[in-house]
Amino acid sequence: MPELPEVEVTRRSFAQAITGGDILDVRMGKPLRWPLGCGVADLCGRRIESVGRRGKYLLLHITDGVLLIHLGMSGSLAFTPPGRLLGAPAAHDHFDMSTHRGHLRLTDPRRFGAVVFAQSLDAPIAHKLLGHLGVEPLGDDFDVDVFVAAMRKRRAPIKQALLAGDVVVGVGNIYASETLFLAGIHPTRPACDVAVSRLKTLHKVIRVLLEKAVQMGGTTLKDFKNAQGEHGLFQNASQVYGRASEPCQVCARPIRRIVQGQRATYYCVGCQR
Repeated sequence: MPELPEVEVTRRSFAQAITGGDILDVRMGKPLRWPLGCGVADLCGRRIESVGRRGKYLLLHITDGVLLIHLGMSGSLAFTPPGRLLGAPAAHDHFDMSTHRGHLRLTDPRRFGAVVFAQSLDAPIAHKLLGHLGVEPLGDDFDVDVFVAAMRKRRAPIKQALLAGDVVVGVGNIYASETLFLAGIHPTRPACDVAVSRLKTLHKVIRVLLEKAVQMGGTTLKDFKNAQGEHGLFQNASQVYGRASEPCQVCARPIRRIVQGQRATYYCVGCQR
């Protein structure tokens, strides 16, 4: 599933190219997770003013509205500049938008993604999808004291508290395992029982690790690629995720795999006591 770094990498790979483009045509394929919320003809003639991100949602700010795009479990966006031949939509291509600056296509084999129109970010549908999200980990509002105080109130295992996304957004399954390893925190320890010093370290490594993942193009485990068709490389730098039974690069003890909330968790039995 694309996590925050992959969504940010996707945004950066087409945002500048498509900004300023006038929407010429829109096609919707099979139904996605939620309905578009307007007629496709209503989008034509509007201009793409900017491309932002909130958590794992891409925000295409257009004239008198915003398109919220979620990549779901296995979705990806592809951007094709003007003049390049574009093939006919395939079975898993569920959204196409043509502009005079290029063509954007959402491919989503499992159809858990979404493209939703809202009149503004204050609209009820936008509030429903975005209103519960925590602070952005790469932004200036990611305050260490606020983070520590919020985590000290949670009785859930620390990894589950991170995945909930209401304290800090976008630390998905891969990066939760990696950041907890770097902070030396066992993933099943209740968040309220983690020492303040460890939580401060966790705060720091969340920002550092996610920035590193973005710079490396995100993680490609199966099919993730950015809007230019390029795969990520962070999987080559992971220290615990996907490395069950391999020796830890720090202490040489074996990496262990467990399941928490139906998601795989990887940790070091020596470094994360």
